[in-house]
Amino acid sequence: MIIVTGATGNLGRRTVEHLLERLPTDRVGVSVRDPRKAQDLAERGVRVRQGSFDDPASLVHAFEGAEQLLLVSLDRTGEECVTGHRAAIDAAVKAGVGRILYTSQMGAAQDSRFQACRDHAQTEDLLRATGLPWTALRNGFYAASALQLLESARHTGDIALPADGPVSWTGHDDLAEAAAAILTDEGRFEGPTPPLTGPAALDFDAVAEIAAQATGRPFTRTVVPGEAFRKQALAHGAPAPIADLMLGIFAAARNGEFTAVDPTLAELIGREPATFRTLLEHTWAE
Repeated sequence: MIIVTGATGNLGRRTVEHLLERLPTDRVGVSVRDPRKAQDLAERGVRVRQGSFDDPASLVHAFEGAEQLLLVSLDRTGEECVTGHRAAIDAAVKAGVGRILYTSQMGAAQDSRFQACRDHAQTEDLLRATGLPWTALRNGFYAASALQLLESARHTGDIALPADGPVSWTGHDDLAEAAAAILTDEGRFEGPTPPLTGPAALDFDAVAEIAAQATGRPFTRTVVPGEAFRKQALAHGAPAPIADLMLGIFAAARNGEFTAVDPTLAELIGREPATFRTLLEHTWAE
């Protein structure tokens, strides 16, 4: 059996759907905070159990019988994030899970300029220390993050963000399909995978050109000083840690942490991953 955490979220849900295309439903289970949100999966024959990262005993029960566990990283940062991951990894060991796969990120490193990448590196160290077989999916930076940053520019035509560098923006669905492919080819990767990236690394100057081509409207790129961007984020209601996290994306991009473009994702899904233009057009059409 393969158990997926976070199965009502963006990446986890898509991964479950791709697994169900490859496996009988009785080989797929999910661990979710609120089982009511996964009722449709239960009706299709997927094992649904309640599991909270803040309740380790519930995770041991949710992971019971798992040959493999896909641990989808938490939407938290810093010590709160790593503590949650530690609880899940400890629960997996207690439950006798055979292999843990973890949704890490390209650029995961203790000295990254981006807090999330430091959290991923710490989590990979926890996995390494278990002695269990493990795989870290070094996912390309989610294109959804770039599209969120572009939301105001979509209306104003001005991409007003801090100085950046090229990033291999990558689509959730391609990464979910790759996760399912790796889960159904057990042991394909030991430890960190190569970067699982989209087909090109783009800075926001290039993104401005793509947006103009996609919409037929002009887009400008304005570089905003980091502190001004932070104040603007705070004024729009972002908590200080989130504002700092966002600034870290740009600092890490300037440092070249997200520039890698690798063929592994295309090999796993059997086609070229979606381009940023395709993802932008799809999102903006909605």
